[in-house]
Amino acid sequence: MGYPANYRYTKEHEWVNAKDGVATIGITDYAQGELGDVVFVELPEAGKKLETGKSFGTVESVKAVSEIYAPVSGEVLEANPELLDKPETINSDPHGAAWMVKIKLANPAELEKLMDGAAYEAYIAAKGKEASA
Repeated sequence: MGYPANYRYTKEHEWVNAKDGVATIGITDYAQGELGDVVFVELPEAGKKLETGKSFGTVESVKAVSEIYAPVSGEVLEANPELLDKPETINSDPHGAAWMVKIKLANPAELEKLMDGAAYEAYIAAKGKEASA
């Protein structure tokens, strides 16, 4: 799977798609693949303040429960209600319909610290080489 070039990525495998001061956040295809079948998602309510690097929710799969970390800071405008009823959407469309939250960016400059699609692909390719070494 290709990683959208206009998104930004973290080493913890979250993605951000920012437009007009609003950032949409989710987890990457790599992350959902590592998790396996997702069975439950816990997301914050509108109005919650997110801090860069701090946990804002969890994804539970048949393998484990994983924290989701805020790649940028801001205030939650909405959480994806679809994921509460259909958490498996994360497995089928991680970069689209399975967005997790939309936030009002507190500091758009934080986006510059994140990887672009090509850098993220190189990062996960290097991780794969480490694992097989």
